[in-house]
Amino acid sequence: MAEANPATIPATMRAWVARAGRPGMIEPIELPVPRPGAGEVLVRVLACGVCRTDLHVRDQDLPPHRDHVVPGHEAVGTVVAAGPDAAPGATGAATGPPVELPPGTRVGIPWLRSTCGVCRYCTHGQENLCPHSTYTGWDADGGYAEYAVAPAAYAYPLPSGFPDEELAPLLCAGIIGYRALRRADLPEGGRLGIYGFGGSAHLTAQLAIAQGAEVHVFTRAPAARALALDLGAASAGDSADPPPEPLDSAILFAPAGDLVPVALEALGSGGTLSIAGIHLSDIPPLNYQRHLFRERSVRSVTANTRHDGREFLAAASRHRVTPTVQVHPFARADAALDDLAADRVNGAAVLRMSGPR
Repeated sequence: MAEANPATIPATMRAWVARAGRPGMIEPIELPVPRPGAGEVLVRVLACGVCRTDLHVRDQDLPPHRDHVVPGHEAVGTVVAAGPDAAPGATGAATGPPVELPPGTRVGIPWLRSTCGVCRYCTHGQENLCPHSTYTGWDADGGYAEYAVAPAAYAYPLPSGFPDEELAPLLCAGIIGYRALRRADLPEGGRLGIYGFGGSAHLTAQLAIAQGAEVHVFTRAPAARALALDLGAASAGDSADPPPEPLDSAILFAPAGDLVPVALEALGSGGTLSIAGIHLSDIPPLNYQRHLFRERSVRSVTANTRHDGREFLAAASRHRVTPTVQVHPFARADAALDDLAADRVNGAAVLRMSGPR
């Protein structure tokens, strides 16, 4: 294992874990600092975003893939060590083509952790649909810890000029929002409806506005409506309100299936609804004439590709997409998730690490 300075890497670290069979809670724990394997890097975590998907892992809306998993997939940190190079010709996360991330590089550890590299989806630019894909903070330990291991081929070198806490939400909330925006087929200068206005939505709104869209926000939280207007939205109403004009496209960020017919009814002819979440409550029955006729359509969003991530990070840097963040100390990660569950977060919640011991 190549290290910048072995003496600076402790033997153990503080972390939070979610336990299978105990939904609704995460627990603080002391764990050994992991060692990077082939094609992996060890990262000292500086900040980690608190994503709604972490809630789904904690609450087991997503079935547990690993007991005592460390959540967190919006981790920003510094490379402190690297494992051996990948085997020549191998594919996948830990054994892909060698990626140069020398010690000292600031990187982001995202949700998508590995893909097989050889299936029909991976070979046709749809690695987000790989049936063998794995995910940080669900299949493998993530960023609610002082150190984390990441496959170098799936980590992102991060742009300069942003604080760690502002970069963290870009790594999932931003990237998934970007893919949802692409899936919504918004025409140039079109009207976009955004349903729910949390971490992902408030980043997507900024990018869409910067690209010339007219954005209308629908959310039950008064503080979120105020934030939407501050960021340049044309209007901000309650979740069930009709838009001022028919929408060209809409994105549903709230995990509420009962908003699907609401959003579809708000679309004009040929409009597209993109559903951004990994989890959604049941969708009520749809009426063909009210919700789907005149070539309205619904699209889901499943994870993202690394190409999505690179494109979004470049666009975020170019347009200065800036998260509104509420910073929580690492020791209060459980409270940060409780705040997110209770809609007490305006923008995005981020954990700040205290640095090495």
